[in-house]
Amino acid sequence: MKILAVSDMHGNFKPLVDYLKKNQVDLVILAGDITHFGPSDLGEEILNEISSCEVPVMAIPGNCDPESIHGEIERSKAFNIHARSTVVKNVGICGFGGSNPTPFNTPLEFEEVEIYDEAKKVMESIKDEKITLLVTHAPPYATKTDLLPSGEHAGSKSLRRVIEELQPTLNICGHIHESRGTDKIGQTMVINPGQMDEGYACLINVLEDDKSKLETKIIKLEV
Repeated sequence: MKILAVSDMHGNFKPLVDYLKKNQVDLVILAGDITHFGPSDLGEEILNEISSCEVPVMAIPGNCDPESIHGEIERSKAFNIHARSTVVKNVGICGFGGSNPTPFNTPLEFEEVEIYDEAKKVMESIKDEKITLLVTHAPPYATKTDLLPSGEHAGSKSLRRVIEELQPTLNICGHIHESRGTDKIGQTMVINPGQMDEGYACLINVLEDDKSKLETKIIKLEV
C-alpha cells in the first residue's frame, strides 16, 4: 500500500491534485492546516477536489483552520480522523489535529492535558495492529521536527509522552514549517514532510513482502 502524506497546504492544494492525476497512490493523509484561517467552507471544497482524484482521503485540522472546519470535513468526501481511528489493510491509523498552545492564539489550540488524554485514547485503540500511524498536526517536543529558527523546540510534550509510551510505527506531523525532516523517538519514526504549499510531501510504502515494515521518503512535488 502506498500512502501520500502532506501537511500545511494553507489553501494551496493544486500541486497535490496535479501529482495525484499523474501518480497512483492508495491513500492520501492530510495532517492539518487545510486552509489559511478559513473560510471554513473552503475546507470542504478543497477536500472534495482532492477526493475527486479517486483516492481515499483522511484528514485532521490544523491550528490555522477555523474551529468549524470539523463540520466541513464531515460534510466532505474525506474521512475525519481527528480523535478517531480506523484500520486499512492491517494498518491502524489515528489522528489528533490542532496544536498545543502557541503565542499567536490561533483558532484551534488545545491544552497539553487534553492532547495527552485524547491522543493516548485513540492511539490505544489501534495499538495491536502490526503497523500504526499516528497523524498529528503538532510535532512531538524536542525532536528535529519541532525546531524554530531560534533553536527553540515548539512541539507538544504530551504527544512526545504518548509516543514514548505507545510507540506507534510512524508519526506524521507538520505545523513547524521550518522543521521539515525526520527523527526517532524510541522505535517510532517521526516525519514532518514540510509545507504542502511549497510542494513537499512524504511517500509511505507498506512493504508487500513484510507488512510490518514501512519505507518513507520526503519528496518535492512540482509547484
